[in-house]
Amino acid sequence: MKGSTLRASPGCRLPMPDRAQPCAVFDLDGTLVDSAPDLHAALDRLMAVKRLPGFARAEVVAMIGDGVRVLLERAYAARGIALDEADLQHFMTDYEANAAVLTRAFDGIPELLIVLRDAGWRLAVCTNKPEGAARVLLSGLGLDGHFSALGGGDSFPMRKPDPGHLRATLAAAGAVPEDAVMIGDHRNDIEAARGAGVRAIFAGWGYGPHSMAGGAPIAADVAALRAMLR
Repeated sequence: MKGSTLRASPGCRLPMPDRAQPCAVFDLDGTLVDSAPDLHAALDRLMAVKRLPGFARAEVVAMIGDGVRVLLERAYAARGIALDEADLQHFMTDYEANAAVLTRAFDGIPELLIVLRDAGWRLAVCTNKPEGAARVLLSGLGLDGHFSALGGGDSFPMRKPDPGHLRATLAAAGAVPEDAVMIGDHRNDIEAARGAGVRAIFAGWGYGPHSMAGGAPIAADVAALRAMLR
Protein backbone atom coordinates (compact mmCIF):
# COMPACT_ATOMS: atom_id res chain seq x y z
CA MET A 1 0.00 0.00 0.00
CA LYS A 2 1.22 3.48 -0.81
CA GLY A 3 2.10 5.97 1.90
CA SER A 4 -0.12 8.43 3.70
CA THR A 5 1.17 11.59 2.02
CA LEU A 6 -1.43 14.36 1.70
CA ARG A 7 -4.03 13.50 -0.91
CA ALA A 8 -5.94 16.08 -2.89
CA SER A 9 -9.69 15.67 -2.75
CA PRO A 10 -11.74 15.85 -5.97
CA GLY A 11 -12.83 19.35 -4.93
CA CYS A 12 -9.25 20.68 -4.72
CA ARG A 13 -8.53 23.18 -7.49
CA LEU A 14 -5.08 24.11 -8.72
CA PRO A 15 -5.15 27.85 -9.57
CA MET A 16 -4.07 28.69 -13.10
CA PRO A 17 -3.45 32.17 -14.52
CA ASP A 18 -6.25 33.53 -16.68
CA ARG A 19 -3.96 35.68 -18.81
CA ALA A 20 -2.49 32.89 -20.94
CA GLN A 21 -3.27 29.49 -22.38
CA PRO A 22 -2.50 26.87 -19.72
CA CYS A 23 -0.29 23.88 -20.56
CA ALA A 24 -0.52 20.43 -18.99
CA VAL A 25 2.70 18.43 -19.30
CA PHE A 26 2.39 14.70 -18.66
CA ASP A 27 4.92 12.05 -17.85
CA LEU A 28 4.32 8.94 -19.96
CA ASP A 29 5.02 5.60 -18.23
CA GLY A 30 2.93 5.26 -15.10
CA THR A 31 1.04 8.50 -15.74
CA LEU A 32 -0.59 8.42 -19.17
CA VAL A 33 -0.10 4.72 -19.85
CA ASP A 34 0.39 1.46 -18.02
CA SER A 35 3.44 0.34 -19.98
CA ALA A 36 4.83 -2.11 -17.43
CA PRO A 37 3.38 -5.20 -19.18
CA ASP A 38 5.26 -4.56 -22.45
CA LEU A 39 8.44 -3.43 -20.71
CA HIS A 40 8.28 -6.59 -18.58
CA ALA A 41 7.71 -8.81 -21.61
CA ALA A 42 10.59 -7.24 -23.57
CA LEU A 43 12.93 -7.51 -20.59
CA ASP A 44 12.08 -11.16 -20.05
CA ARG A 45 12.65 -11.87 -23.76
CA LEU A 46 16.09 -10.32 -23.44
CA MET A 47 16.81 -12.35 -20.31
CA ALA A 48 15.85 -15.50 -22.21
CA VAL A 49 18.34 -14.62 -24.95
CA LYS A 50 21.00 -14.19 -22.24
CA ARG A 51 19.91 -17.49 -20.63
CA LEU A 52 19.06 -15.63 -17.43
CA PRO A 53 15.90 -15.82 -15.29
CA GLY A 54 13.15 -13.29 -15.85
CA PHE A 55 11.66 -10.83 -13.39
CA ALA A 56 8.47 -10.44 -11.39
CA ARG A 57 6.20 -7.56 -12.44
CA ALA A 58 6.81 -5.69 -9.18
CA GLU A 59 10.56 -5.82 -9.82
CA VAL A 60 10.12 -4.29 -13.26
CA VAL A 61 7.80 -1.55 -12.00
CA ALA A 62 10.42 -0.55 -9.43
CA MET A 63 12.97 -0.12 -12.24
CA ILE A 64 10.81 2.26 -14.32
CA GLY A 65 11.20 6.03 -14.25
CA ASP A 66 14.77 6.87 -15.26
CA GLY A 67 14.77 5.76 -18.89
CA VAL A 68 15.43 2.51 -20.72
CA ARG A 69 19.19 2.44 -20.18
CA VAL A 70 18.82 2.77 -16.41
CA LEU A 71 16.06 0.15 -16.40
CA LEU A 72 18.40 -2.31 -18.12
CA GLU A 73 21.35 -1.36 -15.93
CA ARG A 74 19.24 -2.14 -12.87
CA ALA A 75 18.04 -5.42 -14.37
CA TYR A 76 21.56 -6.49 -15.32
CA ALA A 77 22.92 -5.49 -11.91
CA ALA A 78 20.25 -7.69 -10.33
CA ARG A 79 21.62 -10.58 -12.40
CA GLY A 80 25.24 -9.75 -11.58
CA ILE A 81 26.35 -8.71 -15.07
CA ALA A 82 27.14 -5.44 -16.85
CA LEU A 83 25.01 -3.98 -19.63
CA ASP A 84 26.57 -3.68 -23.07
CA GLU A 85 25.46 -1.48 -25.97
CA ALA A 86 24.50 -4.42 -28.19
CA ASP A 87 21.99 -5.65 -25.60
CA LEU A 88 20.58 -2.13 -25.19
CA GLN A 89 20.02 -1.85 -28.93
CA HIS A 90 18.53 -5.35 -29.06
CA PHE A 91 16.08 -4.40 -26.33
CA MET A 92 15.11 -1.11 -27.99
CA THR A 93 14.49 -2.74 -31.37
CA ASP A 94 12.35 -5.45 -29.80
CA TYR A 95 10.50 -3.08 -27.45
CA GLU A 96 9.66 -0.47 -30.11
CA ALA A 97 8.19 -3.23 -32.30
CA ASN A 98 5.98 -4.38 -29.41
CA ALA A 99 5.47 -1.23 -27.33
CA ALA A 100 1.68 -1.12 -27.70
CA VAL A 101 0.82 -4.83 -27.52
CA LEU A 102 -0.13 -5.01 -23.84
CA THR A 103 0.21 -1.34 -22.89
CA ARG A 104 -2.99 0.63 -22.36
CA ALA A 105 -3.87 4.18 -21.39
CA PHE A 106 -4.97 4.39 -17.78
CA ASP A 107 -8.72 4.56 -17.29
CA GLY A 108 -10.01 8.06 -17.95
CA ILE A 109 -6.86 9.38 -19.66
CA PRO A 110 -8.18 9.52 -23.25
CA GLU A 111 -11.32 11.32 -22.08
CA LEU A 112 -9.28 13.73 -19.94
CA LEU A 113 -7.06 14.68 -22.87
CA ILE A 114 -10.13 15.49 -24.97
CA VAL A 115 -11.69 17.55 -22.17
CA LEU A 116 -8.51 19.56 -21.63
CA ARG A 117 -7.94 20.14 -25.32
CA ASP A 118 -11.53 21.28 -25.81
CA ALA A 119 -11.16 23.61 -22.80
CA GLY A 120 -8.22 25.32 -24.48
CA TRP A 121 -5.26 23.65 -22.81
CA ARG A 122 -1.99 22.94 -24.58
CA LEU A 123 -0.82 19.40 -23.92
CA ALA A 124 2.72 18.01 -23.93
CA VAL A 125 4.65 14.92 -22.86
CA CYS A 126 7.95 15.03 -20.96
CA THR A 127 9.36 11.52 -20.50
CA ASN A 128 12.69 9.84 -19.89
CA LYS A 129 11.69 7.16 -22.42
CA PRO A 130 13.60 7.63 -25.70
CA GLU A 131 11.63 9.87 -28.04
CA GLY A 132 11.31 7.25 -30.79
CA ALA A 133 9.83 4.66 -28.46
CA ALA A 134 7.51 7.27 -26.92
CA ARG A 135 6.20 8.31 -30.34
CA VAL A 136 5.66 4.70 -31.39
CA LEU A 137 3.73 4.03 -28.19
CA LEU A 138 1.54 7.15 -28.34
CA SER A 139 0.78 6.52 -32.01
CA GLY A 140 -0.03 2.86 -31.37
CA LEU A 141 -2.55 3.90 -28.70
CA GLY A 142 -4.04 6.69 -30.80
CA LEU A 143 -2.99 9.39 -28.32
CA ASP A 144 -0.35 11.21 -30.37
CA GLY A 145 -2.71 13.75 -31.91
CA HIS A 146 -3.41 15.41 -28.56
CA PHE A 147 0.07 16.76 -27.91
CA SER A 148 1.80 19.93 -29.09
CA ALA A 149 5.25 18.64 -28.09
CA LEU A 150 7.02 15.53 -26.89
CA GLY A 151 10.30 15.78 -24.98
CA GLY A 152 11.91 12.35 -24.78
CA GLY A 153 14.86 11.19 -22.76
CA ASP A 154 17.15 11.71 -25.75
CA SER A 155 15.45 14.80 -27.23
CA PHE A 156 17.68 17.27 -25.39
CA PRO A 157 21.11 17.20 -23.72
CA MET A 158 19.42 16.72 -20.33
CA ARG A 159 16.54 14.70 -18.94
CA LYS A 160 14.39 14.69 -15.80
CA PRO A 161 14.99 15.50 -12.98
CA ASP A 162 17.02 18.23 -14.70
CA PRO A 163 14.54 21.13 -15.02
CA GLY A 164 16.05 21.95 -18.41
CA HIS A 165 14.24 18.92 -19.83
CA LEU A 166 10.88 20.31 -18.78
CA ARG A 167 11.75 23.87 -19.85
CA ALA A 168 12.78 22.65 -23.30
CA THR A 169 9.56 20.64 -23.64
CA LEU A 170 7.50 23.69 -22.68
CA ALA A 171 9.38 25.83 -25.20
CA ALA A 172 8.67 23.24 -27.90
CA ALA A 173 4.98 23.41 -26.96
CA GLY A 174 4.98 27.22 -27.10
CA ALA A 175 4.30 27.51 -23.37
CA VAL A 176 6.02 29.11 -20.38
CA PRO A 177 6.56 27.73 -16.85
CA GLU A 178 4.18 30.09 -15.08
CA ASP A 179 1.28 28.88 -17.22
CA ALA A 180 2.05 25.17 -16.89
CA VAL A 181 1.50 22.19 -14.61
CA MET A 182 3.53 18.97 -14.62
CA ILE A 183 1.74 15.70 -13.89
CA GLY A 184 3.82 12.63 -13.10
CA ASP A 185 4.22 9.60 -10.86
CA HIS A 186 7.93 9.83 -10.04
CA ARG A 187 10.16 12.10 -7.97
CA ASN A 188 11.91 13.03 -11.22
CA ASP A 189 8.71 14.76 -12.38
CA ILE A 190 8.28 16.67 -9.14
CA GLU A 191 11.93 17.74 -8.95
CA ALA A 192 12.00 18.85 -12.59
CA ALA A 193 8.84 20.89 -12.06
CA ARG A 194 10.14 22.60 -8.95
CA GLY A 195 13.45 23.41 -10.60
CA ALA A 196 11.65 24.86 -13.62
CA GLY A 197 9.18 26.94 -11.60
CA VAL A 198 6.24 24.81 -12.73
CA ARG A 199 3.31 23.64 -10.59
CA ALA A 200 3.29 19.88 -10.02
CA ILE A 201 0.65 17.24 -9.35
CA PHE A 202 1.62 13.71 -8.38
CA ALA A 203 -0.19 10.94 -10.28
CA GLY A 204 -1.26 8.73 -7.39
CA TRP A 205 -2.44 5.93 -9.68
CA GLY A 206 1.05 5.42 -11.14
CA TYR A 207 4.13 3.37 -10.31
CA GLY A 208 5.87 5.60 -7.77
CA PRO A 209 5.11 5.42 -4.04
CA HIS A 210 3.29 8.48 -2.71
CA SER A 211 6.39 9.40 -0.72
CA MET A 212 7.86 10.56 -4.04
CA ALA A 213 5.33 13.42 -4.16
CA GLY A 214 7.50 15.41 -1.79
CA GLY A 215 4.65 17.62 -0.67
CA ALA A 216 3.09 18.14 -4.12
CA PRO A 217 -0.69 17.61 -4.24
CA ILE A 218 -1.61 14.01 -5.06
CA ALA A 219 -4.41 13.11 -7.46
CA ALA A 220 -5.62 9.71 -6.28
CA ASP A 221 -7.03 8.90 -9.71
CA VAL A 222 -7.66 10.49 -13.09
CA ALA A 223 -11.07 11.80 -12.00
CA ALA A 224 -9.39 13.66 -9.12
CA LEU A 225 -6.81 15.11 -11.52
CA ARG A 226 -9.57 16.32 -13.80
CA ALA A 227 -11.21 18.14 -10.89
CA MET A 228 -7.90 19.71 -9.87
CA LEU A 229 -7.27 21.03 -13.38
CA ARG A 230 -10.79 22.37 -13.85
